[in-house]
Amino acid sequence: MTSYHFQYTESFARELDEKDSLSHFRYRFHFPKLNGKEAIYFCGNSLGLQPKSVKDHLEKELNNWADLAVDGHFHGEDAWFHVRKKSKPALAEIVGAHEHEVVAMNNLSVNLHLLMVSFYQPTAERYKIIVEAGAFPSDQYMLETQIKFHGLDPEKTLIELSPRAGEHTLRTEDIIAEIQKQGDSLAMVNMAGLQYYTGQLFDMKAITAAAHSVGALAGFDLAHAAGNAALKLHDWDVDFATWCSYKYLNSGPGNISGIFVHERFAERADLPRFGGWWGHDEGERFRMEKGFVPMFGADGWQLANTDVLGLAAHQASLDIFQEAGIENLRAKSEKLTAYLEFLIREISGESGVLEIITPKNPAERGCQLSLLIHRGGKAVFDEWYQHGVVGDWRNPNVIRLAPTPLYNSFLDVFRFAQILEQSLKKFA
Repeated sequence: MTSYHFQYTESFARELDEKDSLSHFRYRFHFPKLNGKEAIYFCGNSLGLQPKSVKDHLEKELNNWADLAVDGHFHGEDAWFHVRKKSKPALAEIVGAHEHEVVAMNNLSVNLHLLMVSFYQPTAERYKIIVEAGAFPSDQYMLETQIKFHGLDPEKTLIELSPRAGEHTLRTEDIIAEIQKQGDSLAMVNMAGLQYYTGQLFDMKAITAAAHSVGALAGFDLAHAAGNAALKLHDWDVDFATWCSYKYLNSGPGNISGIFVHERFAERADLPRFGGWWGHDEGERFRMEKGFVPMFGADGWQLANTDVLGLAAHQASLDIFQEAGIENLRAKSEKLTAYLEFLIREISGESGVLEIITPKNPAERGCQLSLLIHRGGKAVFDEWYQHGVVGDWRNPNVIRLAPTPLYNSFLDVFRFAQILEQSLKKFA
């Protein structure tokens, strides 16, 4: 673990920004304002900021629509029939995959359901699913209804793993031990890649290997991991995954999702799936004939034609990711988050107002720190907001802060620390 030597001074924060080779990307995003001033925006884990280039990307497609109408599917730059292919290189880099293993499509919850159709095939002996307790509601509802769809009882089928008494996060060895305990009865591990509430980044490589060792599959919801953590889905041998693009991928509220399907399933036409026109062999698609023949790789899970305007907004951010480099972003993220952690601990001390529940080890977290508020409750969050900090409150008593490496600065972190110091005098 890298050792940093930080200082709680404005000059030190400015020096860190001057040495930051990624600092110029900040100026390629729009920042909201609070009380007439640019906000300290630490909410990329909920909605990423808008790249200034989004407008140009959208206008290009609007012009294509206006000038070409239906001919835009096959003519002009980035013809819509193939436009999904443009996002593949960036997506493959971001999640650590081959291009044929990823595709942008649908929304996250839709994709979770579609992937479960293919990969959750319970039998009388092998039917159980492991998930972390307190999973995001979409995941909880998806798993509950998928289990019921197969005529099973969620109470007997779903195994929810909780941290040990007195701890806030799961230990990898406990996850693996439960996988081994369930053995031949386990059909799937279906967890978040990064837990939304605590900010814990799970060891997906170890979890996947453990699942495979007992004959189960491993799938992950990467809503809070894609564009945040360093992912190697192909090398980790993950079976499937999906993510949204509106958090760290900065593609706009509710925008297009993406999926990963390992290449070992690339030509598995025998896998059950809900077929659609755009997942059918594109060489034969316009023959309009019966008989679904899935495309090679992840593309074979598509349903409808691409959301061209949504994908245009998505591409604006993906272009920035490719320019910045995911490894460079991760390196800055670790330092930026470490600086935030240092200042919180330096300032809060023994006040007892808050507690960081996100793992201290950078390998076990992304850029999010979750703060358990012991005194003051939501009033602490409201106080910060009134002073220009946009974070995220989660019931019953957690504030999530996410300094995002593409557009947040070390000076942002320092300015938040000043606000924290003032608020502690009020709530201590």
